[in-house]
Amino acid sequence: MSKNEIILVGGGGHCKAVIDIIELEDKFTIAGIIDKKELIGQYILGYKIIGCDDDLEKLFEKYKYAIVTVGQIKTNTLRVNLFNQLKDIGYNLPIIKSPLAYISKHSNIGDGTIIMHQALVNANTKIGNNCIINTKALIEHDCMIEDSCHISTACVINGGVVVKKDTFVGSNVTTKEYIEVDGFIKAGSLQK
Repeated sequence: MSKNEIILVGGGGHCKAVIDIIELEDKFTIAGIIDKKELIGQYILGYKIIGCDDDLEKLFEKYKYAIVTVGQIKTNTLRVNLFNQLKDIGYNLPIIKSPLAYISKHSNIGDGTIIMHQALVNANTKIGNNCIINTKALIEHDCMIEDSCHISTACVINGGVVVKKDTFVGSNVTTKEYIEVDGFIKAGSLQK
């Protein structure tokens, strides 16, 4: 049975990490990458840049699956805009999950969310749409990660925590249990 083709929207460092996961997961064939117009024709890890944002509607005639592969550090505005644009066009935005991650069957994960290598998502956790759960992040039981959040590498989000929409949680952040986290959370901090 042939695999569905998917286009990756954004060609930076996060794209490279997502390519690795898609190859390992082996559910999709990468059809190409969307990036800046002047980069069309170049390659990223062997995959061709086939268009820019202006080409997304035309590409939808051939490809029905897409994923946002722009990262999020200072702001998630571009990720959110691209996600909404892809949804409006009609693309399916699948959940991309590393086979090296653990995701409880009692969790719920939204469209276009990417779960990176060695992430742990425990029971009764809800993760919204268009999120990044980065490498080695731990999302404990009963957490709610709202839409368009980035939980960075090696974070510990303890039980019952609510991470509000559009929040960026920097690397190695640890939270106390049953609190709300909102905004830009500095790497290495303790949230209590």
